[in-house]
Amino acid sequence: MNRLNLNVSDETSRLRAVILGTAASNGPVPAVEDAYDPKSRKYILAGEYPTNEDMMEEMAAVNAVLEKYNVKVYRPKHIEDCNQIFARDIGFVIDNTFVKANILPDREEEIEAIQYVIDQINPDQVIRPPEEVHIEGGDVMLHGDYIFVGTYRGEDYADYIIARTNVEAIDWLKETFPNKKVVSFNLRKDNLDPYNNALHLDCCFQPVGKNKCIIHKNGFLQEEEYQYLVDFFGKENCFEITQEEMYAMNSNIFSIAPDVVISEKNFTRLNTWLRGQGITVEEVPYAEISKQEGLLRCSTLPLIRD
Repeated sequence: MNRLNLNVSDETSRLRAVILGTAASNGPVPAVEDAYDPKSRKYILAGEYPTNEDMMEEMAAVNAVLEKYNVKVYRPKHIEDCNQIFARDIGFVIDNTFVKANILPDREEEIEAIQYVIDQINPDQVIRPPEEVHIEGGDVMLHGDYIFVGTYRGEDYADYIIARTNVEAIDWLKETFPNKKVVSFNLRKDNLDPYNNALHLDCCFQPVGKNKCIIHKNGFLQEEEYQYLVDFFGKENCFEITQEEMYAMNSNIFSIAPDVVISEKNFTRLNTWLRGQGITVEEVPYAEISKQEGLLRCSTLPLIRD
């Protein structure tokens, strides 16, 4: 069996292999009390929760773009009536190590659905943090020697179903990847208001191109932590998105290469800016999937970048 030689050290290098989620059998519309995030809750209440058919079409468009760029695409095995769209939550790669995420317990079977991919990785390079470490891939952002991590440091962490990465995870990353500089960011959480909730770090920040980033100031609870990123990339290299754009998930696009991104077709202002930076923008429809407070980065799990 050919082993998968994992390699991911940043968000934008040329993509060679990825796991793309699936919307084949999302199951019935969840009850309001079962919503994992305020945006899903809003659309459940409005009777506008996305349909399987619409979401399958949107994911097929992404798959087509990935194939156009000769990226090897793996899909999760089919689980009936299970939301398997957001592959990023269940695992992530740091350099050549696959980390199985400790996610909400009732999502455990989602990891089983990609086990056939994990089986192709050298077992020495597959790790899982201890139980007290909560961490999801949407909060983990690689940038060369740096790992940027979204967290929530509040005493009321347990009260927030949308707080997915705890402070124990920061310590664990520092111990497990001592060669990396781990920088954490305290994110704004709100169980009920999707306009004031950064579910993951990639809901309010993401590097793009070679030295640029997309960022939303209000996603950060501490202004100095937001300022750290602005200074790190340089103000002229930061595309500041509005609250409305954050809500629409503008920071959750996905890079195939430093000069190629997949973005939502309605992100007019962002896509114009990206093209102005010399980046090719492959536009896809993804507005239905975004109703679940996730977009393109959330539904992809990169395995190999150059």
